Amino acid sequence: MSELNAMFRKRIGLLEDETITFESLDRVLEKTAQTIPFENLCIIAKKTYDISKENLVDKILVRNEGGLCYELNSILYFFLIENGFQAVLTRGVVCHNETQEYLTIGRTHVTILLTHGEQTYLVDTGFGGNLPLTPVPLSGETVSSANGEFRVNKVNSEHGDYVIEMKLRHKDTDWRIGYAFDSRKPVSDIAEFNAIQKIIAEHEESSFNKHPLLTRRTNGGNLTLTDSSFTQWDHGKVTKEKIDRARFNELLLQYFGR
Repeated sequence: MSELNAMFRKRIGLLEDETITFESLDRVLEKTAQTIPFENLCIIAKKTYDISKENLVDKILVRNEGGLCYELNSILYFFLIENGFQAVLTRGVVCHNETQEYLTIGRTHVTILLTHGEQTYLVDTGFGGNLPLTPVPLSGETVSSANGEFRVNKVNSEHGDYVIEMKLRHKDTDWRIGYAFDSRKPVSDIAEFNAIQKIIAEHEESSFNKHPLLTRRTNGGNLTLTDSSFTQWDHGKVTKEKIDRARFNELLLQYFGR
């Protein structure tokens, strides 16, 4: 077993000798979402690094940090490949949650396409609080998880040939688009994501270079921490606390171990 495989299992709480099957991916995705936070602290601290397999292992599996989509989905991709799955990475364009208009900063989302049997599925552990927590078939079929309902529909647009739509549990009453992606353009080298990281870190329209943000799943929902608020969703009940810097540091340690 490779170092990455062993360390990833240890990080999310899987036994070293457990065989990972397609049927067990829901559990893997749930554990990953509860353990490895979606967060931008390196971007805020201006401490970015070259995107490589070795650096991702160091950041996420040695230093036990989280990351953004190009980091979280890349490390999960390597884990899936190590465990015998057929998968590729691809890029997408995020759709604004409220306006449902595509962001203009480009193809800055990274996701995974996994082939099982004769079907291709979208797998994503890097989309903040919008995670499917289950493989979503590209057939248009609706699938459900603890986080809501999800489906992937084929489209013909400048942003890609598919969109993922979601209806989050306790949050959405109607379907909304999460992002468009292009299944015809797999990424062959994750060094390509350095361009994404540069946009996220430097572009004035980036939402991740202005304030710290951390979020992860819990058994009952999710937690979201910023420099001004701490929000908890627990079985449909939401509590939001306004915080200062000292409280931010307390919560960062308590809920994210940082």
